[in-house]
Amino acid sequence: MSFVIRLTELLKTDPRFTDEVGDLLISAVRDCAWRIDHTLVRLLLSDEAVKDKFFDEIDGYWVFNTNTFIEYISQKDFLDNSYTRFRNKIGLTIGDEYISERGEVALAFPYKDCVLEGGQTKEEEKRKELFFNEVLAEDEINQLFSPKVLTNFKRYTVEGEQTVTDFKRDENGVIRENLIIKGNNLIALHTIKEQFRGQVKLIYIDPPYNTGNDTFGYNDNFNHSSWLTFMKNRLNVAKDLLAPSGVIIIHCDFVEDGYLRVLMDDIFGRENYINSIAIRDSHPSGLKLSAREKTIIKTKSTMHVYKKYGELHINPIYQRRYEWDTHFNSYIDVNSKQLLKVSLSDYVKENTIVKDPNFRLDEKALLNNDFKEFAFKNRHKIFQSTKEIPEYAKIESLKQKDVVIEYSSGEYAYNGRRLSPLSRSIYNVGFDGYEVEDFAKLLCDFWDDVDFNNLQNEGGVNFPSAKKPEILLARLITMFTSKGDIVLDYHLGSGTTSAVAHKMERQYIGIEQMQYGENDSVVRLKNVINGDKTGISKNIEWKGGGNFIFCDLVQYNQAFLASIQESNNTEQLLTIWQDIAANSFLKWYISPEIPEDAINDFIALSEEVDGLEKQKKLLIELLDKNQLYVNLSEIDDAQFNVSEEDKALNRAFYGEV
Repeated sequence: MSFVIRLTELLKTDPRFTDEVGDLLISAVRDCAWRIDHTLVRLLLSDEAVKDKFFDEIDGYWVFNTNTFIEYISQKDFLDNSYTRFRNKIGLTIGDEYISERGEVALAFPYKDCVLEGGQTKEEEKRKELFFNEVLAEDEINQLFSPKVLTNFKRYTVEGEQTVTDFKRDENGVIRENLIIKGNNLIALHTIKEQFRGQVKLIYIDPPYNTGNDTFGYNDNFNHSSWLTFMKNRLNVAKDLLAPSGVIIIHCDFVEDGYLRVLMDDIFGRENYINSIAIRDSHPSGLKLSAREKTIIKTKSTMHVYKKYGELHINPIYQRRYEWDTHFNSYIDVNSKQLLKVSLSDYVKENTIVKDPNFRLDEKALLNNDFKEFAFKNRHKIFQSTKEIPEYAKIESLKQKDVVIEYSSGEYAYNGRRLSPLSRSIYNVGFDGYEVEDFAKLLCDFWDDVDFNNLQNEGGVNFPSAKKPEILLARLITMFTSKGDIVLDYHLGSGTTSAVAHKMERQYIGIEQMQYGENDSVVRLKNVINGDKTGISKNIEWKGGGNFIFCDLVQYNQAFLASIQESNNTEQLLTIWQDIAANSFLKWYISPEIPEDAINDFIALSEEVDGLEKQKKLLIELLDKNQLYVNLSEIDDAQFNVSEEDKALNRAFYGEV
């Protein structure tokens, strides 16, 4: 056995130094060596040949020669596999170092387009996903977040699809159009930042929960920090978009809600935390019950609510009450001079209010229509006894025993205790001008009455990743906005937020990168314009109408990246590689020339475990991620072939003459 193989096999016995398919992670070994990790030192000392090569004996003590060890494992031919050979030949290393290990790096750009600080430990190399951490210099990050060129403008109306010729603006120059933007949401947020800075009244997002069941499938050693970074990058720019009195609401799962709360404290300030709303979104049934002896069954999700910094105004929402409050047990005819207090139950029986002879004044009383109608009509005559009146000792008339006293206009007391009328338990229930009076209670921080089942037909789209009910968004929009306010959702999905905002006469901006075909948000919003009858439509008597503008970010390297992702074999990837070399922006240190032996190394990768994913990773690493979309500053560059019509519309959108 050669020494290289011997050392490699020894290092692989430490699980920290291998990836999911058992390959050695040199960067992880190197990091531990620099830190003189005790476990690594003990491991190296356990083999006599390894000890002799990397340790010096001084006065009976073995001293680890760190530099010798690191230089040895950093040699290009230490792990002379096809993957390493390919990286060397196409320029993904500079000298003997991977570019990500050199000192001039500033930020990293990993899966899902996060921007990460640091990255020297390289624990993330254990990941297997399609997009991997890559390095961008600081000036590249600044260019990455510059405004992008928009294209494919369409205005959708009741009359159908129309050409966009201009954008309506208010007296302050703010665009007053409903917008749906397709493209990477981080880059799209930066694209609209200057146009809508400080203008958005409500942001609601329902991002990937990082549960392992969604598309945010990182390796466990990295997914938590990546998810938080993914969120942080977007929240930083989202905060800029919020109005001073604006509110942001993030829907999340128990996996990350505690960590997300700390992150939001950092970005928005703990003093701007409003509350976290718990929502019952499922019931303990079916397969869930099989885990009841191993865990506490989850039946809720959470919405963290933060304001930006200005004065907060909430429009209270009331929840319909179906149970009778049995504390309301007195009937007093407040129109008579006697003000006699009688048992409500006796009064109902003696006056034959209810036809059902078995009726009882218990929690189910409101289910009886006769009683409910009577109680609603006599709300000012039905009372419950509450707290003792503070002025009791000072008001002599209140001391009368067993007598109802009107101690203030419309305020009654009995034996020194305040009598509260049923009328204070009746409120407007509904949304934004479409309320009806009913028995109700204030909606607080636990919502148990939103139905998350049977949503497959809402909006006329059958979204694969769980739609949110329209009633949920209607409540939030009613609580925190008024007609004409701007609502933003940059994880739009099936379009629930925009659909509800449209029906409730709010301006909206929706951003989504994924293409969902017949279940897309654009399809849903077209249904809304044409009079969609589902969701909250009946509650607010929705008849259709309105319009919205759709547009895309102009893709460049993003199109190549998507092609790589969709490829199924090596032959397809080789064709894409040739296209990339000829027509894409490559990283600055990579030559577009394709060496013949590099092709052979690339093909050899297909024989390895997860070979296709490794090939995809390598091709994606060639692309300059700074050029995923076309920068607005390059709109006149002939190679991007932006039409004169799109140039004019971009000038109109960005407010340029």
